[in-house]
This record gives sequence, structure tokens and C-alpha cells, in this order.
Amino acid sequence: MVERACRSCRLIVDGAICPLCNASDYLTKTWEGHIMVVNPEGSEVATAIGAKTPGKYALKIK
Repeated sequence: MVERACRSCRLIVDGAICPLCNASDYLTKTWEGHIMVVNPEGSEVATAIGAKTPGKYALKIK
């Protein structure tokens, strides 16, 4: 299955719906780079991209 990134929250998902936003129309296949957020409260990078829950996030969404 193709990984897709949510345009709203940047979370990378395998399915057809983002589990954080519950949106299906914001998913895109065109993204670049990723980071794994383990502790969003203690991460400056997670704060910079707006990640509030642990997971895999896209850095650049086209």
C-alpha cells in the first residue's frame, strides 16, 4: 500500500483516512522527507511542524 501524507496535520498513513483528522480528501501521495516523533512535548522539531501526537510525519507536502 502507498503511504500518503495528510495535508492538514502532516501525519503519514497507510489507509484511506487520517486517524488524527478523520479526513480522507486531504491525503496526498506527493510528499518528501519524514521524521518519527516519539515525544512531541519535548521535541523542538515536533513543535515546529505542529505535531501533537507520536507518529511518522512528512516534512514537505506538495
